[in-house]
Order: sequence, then structure tokens, then C-alpha cells
Amino acid sequence: MKAEILVVDDDAAHVKMLQAVLTHEGYRVCTASHGKAAVEEINRRFFDLVLMDIRMQNMDGIEALKEIKKISPGIPVLLMTAYASVKTAVEALKSGAFDYLTKPLDTDVLVNTVGKALSFHRLEEENKNLKVALGALSPSGRIIGRSPAMQECLETLRLAAPSAATVLITGESGTGKELIAKALHENSPRKDHPLITVNCAALPETLLESELFGHVKGAFTGATDRKKGRFQLAHQGTIFLDEIAETSPAIQAKLLRVLQEKEFEPVGSGQTVRVDVRVAAATNRDLPSEIAAGRFREDLYYRLNVLQIHIPPLRRRKEDVPLLADFFLARYAKKNRRRITGFSPRTMDLLMRYDWPGNVRELENIVERAVILSKGEVILPADLPDTFRKTDADAHARDPGGLGPGRPLKEVEKEMILQTLEMAGGNRTRAAEILGISRRTLQLKLKGYGVR
Repeated sequence: MKAEILVVDDDAAHVKMLQAVLTHEGYRVCTASHGKAAVEEINRRFFDLVLMDIRMQNMDGIEALKEIKKISPGIPVLLMTAYASVKTAVEALKSGAFDYLTKPLDTDVLVNTVGKALSFHRLEEENKNLKVALGALSPSGRIIGRSPAMQECLETLRLAAPSAATVLITGESGTGKELIAKALHENSPRKDHPLITVNCAALPETLLESELFGHVKGAFTGATDRKKGRFQLAHQGTIFLDEIAETSPAIQAKLLRVLQEKEFEPVGSGQTVRVDVRVAAATNRDLPSEIAAGRFREDLYYRLNVLQIHIPPLRRRKEDVPLLADFFLARYAKKNRRRITGFSPRTMDLLMRYDWPGNVRELENIVERAVILSKGEVILPADLPDTFRKTDADAHARDPGGLGPGRPLKEVEKEMILQTLEMAGGNRTRAAEILGISRRTLQLKLKGYGVR
């Protein structure tokens, strides 16, 4: 379904131009001549985006923006002004504008900004819908993914969350196992009780035993007081045992007893403590292989693996890379007070081609780094780490222009178009002229490559 945009300006000629440009891009456009009329339109019907001038008779853009946000808080609003200043920008953004544009408008910048605003809004809506499907996701993070592999993972999470079953979360390092554990707890009947997390790889065996099960005074040198363990602290809630494969045979035996009997003895105590705790455990290792090697108890594995949630590596869900990259860009641009609108087509192409050995955590770190180092409003290949730049340079050295033999024609065409667009500084009109094709044809090609 086409996005519907409300254009608000008291300059009839300017409105006509905007209507022509946006209609050409495939949007449905309605118009209003001043702020008050815009507010009335928003009261009557739904719009995907509002593009509005600041200086107008009857009701100016800032005032209209405030009224629109009262009616529809989530709608993205872009403000236009011929009198750009820091004060104007700050006032617009403080009032809830997604962004502002300076007149006379550059149509490429206009189309790019409208696309970004709509994409960001869609991303927000997708995550809201995902929250509804899961109940309420962790407020400390977002689970993002529309790939079939990730949707399968989230469906298992949705079914597992209301149960009391022990859950084993598997996946490579950096895929987000702790985030899944938080969502599991926060969508369970235990959500009003504690979620206690233990990194089993971070502590030596003696300290890990005391952390998990507690100890009595005098149990060992330095035990000057009685201490409750993490299992007791998690009573009626959930305990998340991260890196469970790193535990020793002795700890594994004690964990098995807790899972079977719901009881344990603190270090140095002969008294049994009973607890009501749901257990979620995670590992990046292949536990059947660990069992075969004699490093993990088979009976503990079966107790943990009542339900398994496997998180696919990022290289197996490449279609989620643009979603995640845009999400992290918005987060770190805001955190670092940077006005960065997106990624250049070639940058996104490099991100899509990369295998992501560090998974989502690596992508997040790379985007944060790029936001800090970027000198412009768009993330360029030069803003990425040397690994990406070397891969890009090697590819060009082997095949300058991407026109070498032995490659599919569609791949060569894509490479040529993206390189030309990069050379034109992202200006699509100029790139189309260089390529000898219409701007519309270029837009359709880019859309086919997933470039917004």
C-alpha cells in the first residue's frame, strides 16, 4: 500500500512542485494551505508522514506540529524552512519533528529524508507489533528481525515464555542470547519477580559455587558473613546461567540437583534450602560434542534442554542487516548528538556482503564507531574499519569497475550503478545522467537492490 503524505505550505507553487516530486516517487499526496487546516486533516484521517513549512499564516508550523503530536504522537513530521538557524532546528526537534529541510529544497535530499522517516517509522511499528506478539519485550533492548530464521526463533520464544519449562538458548557469541533470556522472563508469569544473571565463565569454580548457592560464615577464608546465593535471590523469578558449558563437573552435579529437586546446600552448610526458580541457560558451544568429549554431563543437558531457542548467526539472516544497522544508527546518532541520515549505497552493500563473525554485537560496535568517525551526514565506506576498506579495495584491484569476466550480468550492473552513485556523492539525478538512464529507472534499480 502506498504511503500517504500530507504536504502543508501556503505557497501554492511550492506545494504543486512537492506534490509532483512525491507523486513521481510513488506516494499518495494530500495538501493543506496552513497549519490549522493540517490539524483538521489529521483529526479526520490517517497519514503516514507530514511535510510542513514553518512560516505560514493562520497557524505556523511549530504550533501545528505540537497540535498534530497531541492527536497522533507517532506520526513523523518533516519541517521546511527558508530561515534555517540553530535556534530553528532546536525548536523543531524539541517540538517532536523527525527532521527539518532548508529551502530551496534539494529534491534528492527531500526524497532521501522522506524515505528515511517512513522507514524509521515502519521499523518502530514493526517493533511495536513484535512487542504485542510477545507480550512486552525487554525495555533494556530491542529484538529486531523479520527474516524467516529470526521469526522462527521469536515464535519459539513466544510459545516458551508463558510456560514454566527450563529453556536452553543456543547461538554463537554476539547473537543476543541474554536479550532473549530477558524477553523470556519479562513475558512470563514471573516477570514481577527477579531475573538474576550469572556469567559462569567469569568466575573460578570456588567463587562460582558460592555465587550460585551462597555460603555460611566461616565456610572458607574470607567468609566473614552469611551470604545468599543467586538461586535464593531469584526465588519465584528466573535465573539465567550464561556460558553454562564452562562449568566444572562438580558445579554441574549441583546444578542437576537444583533442577531435579529444587533444592541445594549453601557452601559450608548442612542445611537444605528449597527454591522456586525457573532456569534459562545459554551456551555458544555444541553441547552434544561437549558430552562426547566428557566435558559436560549428559543428564544435565537433558534437564536443561526441555525447550531450546536457537538464535541464528547474522550471516544466516542478512536481510536483517539493514534493519539492525538503521536501528543502531538512530540510537548512536542520538546518543552522540550527530545528525546522520543513513548509509551510502556502497556502504550498505559492504555491510550486506560481510560475514559478521561477531554477529549483532559486531554490527552494533561498527555502527557506533562509524557514527563517531563520520565527517558528513551519510556513513561512507571510509568510515568503516580497515577490514571493510581492504575487502573493498581488493575487490576493485581484482576487478576495477566490477566489469571482469565470469560474473553474472546483474551483479556487474549492480556494482556499476552503486559505484556511480557513490561517485556522484549520492545525487541520484547526477548518477542517472552519468549512466545514461532516467532517474525513474535508477530509482527502480536501487529499490531492487534494497537501497532506500
